[in-house]
Amino acid sequence: MKKIKLGVSTLEVPVIAVGCMRINSLSRAEAERFVRTSMEQEANFFDHADIYGSGTCEEIFADAVGMNASIREQMILQSKCGIRKGQFDFSKEHILASVDGILSRLKTDYLDILLLHRPDALVEPEEVAEAFDALESSGKVRHFGVSNQNPMQIQLLKKSVKQPIVANQLQLSITNANMISNGINVNMENESAINRDGSILDYCRLNDITVQPWSPFQYGFFEGVFLGNDKFPELNKAIDEIAEKYEVSNTTIAIAWLLRHPARMQPVTGTMNVERLIDCCRASDIRLTREEWYEIYRAAGNILP
Repeated sequence: MKKIKLGVSTLEVPVIAVGCMRINSLSRAEAERFVRTSMEQEANFFDHADIYGSGTCEEIFADAVGMNASIREQMILQSKCGIRKGQFDFSKEHILASVDGILSRLKTDYLDILLLHRPDALVEPEEVAEAFDALESSGKVRHFGVSNQNPMQIQLLKKSVKQPIVANQLQLSITNANMISNGINVNMENESAINRDGSILDYCRLNDITVQPWSPFQYGFFEGVFLGNDKFPELNKAIDEIAEKYEVSNTTIAIAWLLRHPARMQPVTGTMNVERLIDCCRASDIRLTREEWYEIYRAAGNILP
């Protein structure tokens, strides 16, 4: 498994992050097999959030690995906080309480990375800074990042927060690629030219923030997967032909498309299927040509000016 540096940190991470949002759909034996396979594939970066399964996903994960100090040092754990029922909450009190809950459920003393989940309209950067300082000084969190934030929201945090923002988790896939498309269609009068995120992709590249694409196989907002979907015949035809050339699955090519981008992204998988997870990991060894990347891009209905 290829590795990249996470943001400006010295932490080396695999190019594939294993999302654990649906691990509560597995039996104990299935969860054990899933995590074991991930580790065998050198995909030892596991992404959690305190809201996944109302916290049960973190508990199931810890039980599945038989968490102890030795096992803990073999993996990289990331979790997220800030989403509450009916609101978002980046208050110091909530962040600190959330991390304590996460650590308890994961049966560990520290997180490698904590991300703030979804922007909080009532965020007070000074409170976030106090929370981050307390978490860092206590050793409970080693690195910090955000999720679903635009450049100005990150800049607002950085006004008070002294720790580097090492990652930004954003929805991105072949069919949900506006953050790429608006950069291609500059000065064009079409839908793709609309800048909906403040040029977040360029901002992250300029500031060495690792983009972690979530839902890399989804179209719309959790409307379904595009692979094998009759709604996307041209896209699937292009992906399948390229997959046949490389003797891999369409899953592998969909992830390889993201990895080919020079932003050095770290896609977050969501599958709980062991075979599909292995296919995702195989993308680490595939480098699409420029022609193949653009062929897939156009086949998804994205236009070039």
